[in-house]
Amino acid sequence: MSARAVIEFADVSRSYGSPPTLALRNVDLAIEAGELTAIVGPSGSGKSTMLHLMGTLDRASSGTVRIEGIDVGALGDRQLSALRAHRLGFVFQQFHLADGVDALDNVATGLLYTGVPRSERRKRAADALRSVGLGHRLGHEPRQLSGGERQRVAIARAVVGRPAVLLADEPTGALDTASGAAVIEVLERLNAAGTTVVVITHDRELASRMPRRIGIRDGRIEADRRASAAPATRRRAGAAT
Repeated sequence: MSARAVIEFADVSRSYGSPPTLALRNVDLAIEAGELTAIVGPSGSGKSTMLHLMGTLDRASSGTVRIEGIDVGALGDRQLSALRAHRLGFVFQQFHLADGVDALDNVATGLLYTGVPRSERRKRAADALRSVGLGHRLGHEPRQLSGGERQRVAIARAVVGRPAVLLADEPTGALDTASGAAVIEVLERLNAAGTTVVVITHDRELASRMPRRIGIRDGRIEADRRASAAPATRRRAGAAT
């Protein structure tokens, strides 16, 4: 295992049903700390299965999945829940925000199972909303927000616990082009600040913006390309000159 890997798959397969259908086939993969990675493929390629395994929402049929060096196959359900609560953040195409609850409390729910007192949860939630450019929307309910703003609330909720890894499943799929671009810029800023970000998408144009692009088809990795310099790296280098 790479010393910097926060996610590692070693010969991982996942099958469903009887007779079994293989959704992932003998996948080897390492995502290193600080990477901004797109996993791209058509519908049915296995990318969502890969996300579920990365997020410990599902278990491999064979092989080993490690999160920050921990073999998740050896953990019980309560240990997996604790790992998700403290080390992983999730963003989905559908925002999954509570209706009738303002942005501040929607984000604060991301800390509900971490033992953080309510006053501190709300303080951190406000900070997270400011970090995604929504400091002026703390008291707004989802119905009062645009699609792009709702997705940014969902991102704030995902990162309020300061996870090591943010997993985003089709984060721009329900948005128009301008709103989607704004969400990707938020993910890029979070990555520049140190969060490892993995984006699952079928959109090759979106994937082309990512420093690392992993192509998946029929449950196998068919391509793994890195740009010569990650955007976040170039920004930091430019700021230093």
